[in-house]
Amino acid sequence: MKKKIEELILQAVETLKVDGVLAQEITPNITIDRTRDAQHGDFASNLALMLAKQAKTNPRQLAEKLMAALPEDASIIKVELAGPGFINFFIDPTAQFQVIKQIHDQGREFGLSQVGAGKKVQVEFVSANPTGPLHVGHGRGAAYGSAVADLLEAVGFEVHREYYVNDAGRQMDILATSIWLRYLEECGEVVRFPSNAYRGDYVREIAGDIHKNANNEYRRPAELVLENIPPDEAEGGDKEEHIDALISRAKILLGPSLYQDFFQIGLNNILGDIKIDLSEFGVDYQQWFSERQLMDDGSVAQALERLRDAGHLYQQDGATWFACAKLGDEKDRVVVRENGQSTYFASDIAYHMNKLDRGFDLIIDIWGADHHGYIPRVRAALAALGADESKLKVLLVQFASLYRGEEKVSMSTRSGEFVTLRQLRNEVGKDAARFFYVMRRSEQHMDFDLKLATSKSNENPVFYVQYAHARVCSVLRQLDEKGWERNLLLGMDNLTLLTEEHETHLLGTLTRYPEMLERAALQYEPHQLIQYLRELANEFHTYYNAHQFLVEEVSIRNARLNLICAVKQVLANGLGLLNINTPEAM
Repeated sequence: MKKKIEELILQAVETLKVDGVLAQEITPNITIDRTRDAQHGDFASNLALMLAKQAKTNPRQLAEKLMAALPEDASIIKVELAGPGFINFFIDPTAQFQVIKQIHDQGREFGLSQVGAGKKVQVEFVSANPTGPLHVGHGRGAAYGSAVADLLEAVGFEVHREYYVNDAGRQMDILATSIWLRYLEECGEVVRFPSNAYRGDYVREIAGDIHKNANNEYRRPAELVLENIPPDEAEGGDKEEHIDALISRAKILLGPSLYQDFFQIGLNNILGDIKIDLSEFGVDYQQWFSERQLMDDGSVAQALERLRDAGHLYQQDGATWFACAKLGDEKDRVVVRENGQSTYFASDIAYHMNKLDRGFDLIIDIWGADHHGYIPRVRAALAALGADESKLKVLLVQFASLYRGEEKVSMSTRSGEFVTLRQLRNEVGKDAARFFYVMRRSEQHMDFDLKLATSKSNENPVFYVQYAHARVCSVLRQLDEKGWERNLLLGMDNLTLLTEEHETHLLGTLTRYPEMLERAALQYEPHQLIQYLRELANEFHTYYNAHQFLVEEVSIRNARLNLICAVKQVLANGLGLLNINTPEAM
């Protein structure tokens, strides 16, 4: 109905253009809102207030002209002028029955729109360093990013999902060296494991596999490995200097080729696991973009050259600095270190330049909330490159705290003692995990209760929503057991019999689905879809408990069957967009 009113107003605007009331170049942004008070109608528009200045007239006078130019429509029983120039629309109560026919005719397409048609959007999300398994914190970004991308696609955008693989730089060197040191332990060498190395069991497993396949090919005496290495933190030294010295020693003792074996084996193993985890979590990408590609094809050098040509780089203390403080960042940043190596930030500048060069109309970066301070420097880079900063949208995701009932599940990072996304999925299932992750706004902290997520009770929100879908399926099975058949046309002809309060509420909620979907997509808020599905499920369960569907009276029975099948379809559509299953029995 909201779309229909927009179309009617647009026709009225065109009429006023022909009459000379409005200029031809005016392209109105028509906003239709549901009214809070039924006395003011069902929908309202403030278009007259928005266009009055351009039309050089009083808003109420313009509203009267718009109302006079509105085409007639049987579903609108009254149009009323209110306040300083609002136009209120009163809808024929029987018009709400049309939504059942619409849902039946459109099926999976119901609710989809083309508001984003012709626009290309790149959504980059998760992009965790391939230095270890994905943990439950990454899971929230995965569920949220996937839902945002799917919602945008549902309203017509051409969406490109991308994972930025940080397969270059210091963290990957720490991983490769960690694996080599564990490999040396497999060979029988005694090496004190660095405090700043990756300590998870997955590192031991990779090292064990290498030793099994290569035996002692990569073995070097511990004395040579540790000779003149600065002390670790436990010995009163600096842990960063200690691990960096070990990385350098590994590269020297192994040589470029053998060292690269550890680097590549670690990357392939962990990135392979990440791809499996995300795919089984219902997250797929059009592209896995390699950071090393940017270095190998000269993109990093090209980005820095563009900054240099624009006068944004300078030399200091042997390093190359980006003068981003004057562009909104809190301070200037190093882009090339004293040793000639480019920084991670330099790669990120090149990556965003690459995104822009690929012609996306909108670039959406989804980052952990701890990256909040990184936003100004990326925006500064875009400004320095002469790009349109408005094309970049950064969405932040808070990590989740894990509970099992009242007990908080402890987590740490490099020690390897964390709950992985795979463990979470195995314990609570993909559906519950995805549902829980997007129940709140992404920037809000969330507590993930494992006990609740696995419970088969009405307190478990995903169970409650899926159970509504399963209940409709159960009613249809009972229909077959009674030897009755659903008469779709008879039900459509008797929708006016749906006069119970529960039925009216359900009809109203069903009509809101398309506008809610569009709003959730354009505001990047999949939690709005979750809230809607919970509301729809609650209204259905209340209806189910209050009324019999399989009554003897064939007209009312088929009208009610058409209504609950419409509910079933919308539940399936909404859950499908969240990549959550719709069971037929529970």
